[in-house]
Amino acid sequence: MGFATSDHGVHAPLAVKILIAGGFGVGKTTLVGAVSEVAPLRTEEYLTHASIGVDDLEGVSGKTTTTVALDFGRITINSDLVLYLFGTPGQERFWFMWNDLVNGAMGAIVLVDTRRLDVSFASIDFFESRGVPFVVGVNCFHGVKDRTQEEIRKALDLDPQVPLVLCDARDRKAGRDVLLALIDHLMAAASRAAAHPVS
Repeated sequence: MGFATSDHGVHAPLAVKILIAGGFGVGKTTLVGAVSEVAPLRTEEYLTHASIGVDDLEGVSGKTTTTVALDFGRITINSDLVLYLFGTPGQERFWFMWNDLVNGAMGAIVLVDTRRLDVSFASIDFFESRGVPFVVGVNCFHGVKDRTQEEIRKALDLDPQVPLVLCDARDRKAGRDVLLALIDHLMAAASRAAAHPVS
């Protein structure tokens, strides 16, 4: 990774697109809102009776809104790096949008809820199939850590190189730690690629 230079010779920060993905109700909108340094753009709508039987509310019965397009936020890591965050919709009926959202993304965070790990399988499969580097953020709701990292890795069938970070999506520092883990992961992948160029 480097940074851009403007016409005036001043270094402009590198802009990096990051996706925040995961199943319905795992905390994607919350994470984007917690870490964004600008008021996040949200496309949430209230759940209505029309979604009964369409959106699976098991384990998230208190949820009253849902993202219908995307969430957007921005965070400056340092003078050389700015992350633009795009939160994906979690419901299966909106998955078609992921193909557009992934264009230009350098990496992703897959948020998971240990009470409902299965709702994030599709996100992991999506990024693996497209070769998009990602980290897994385990959203520990209310500080509950009911599974070990080894148990979570096994349940998600994660590659050993995929970082897994425990976090609280409501906490800015915890969210920033997950983002920094992704940046470290991207830089390590870039270093490996530079050391072993494909001829």
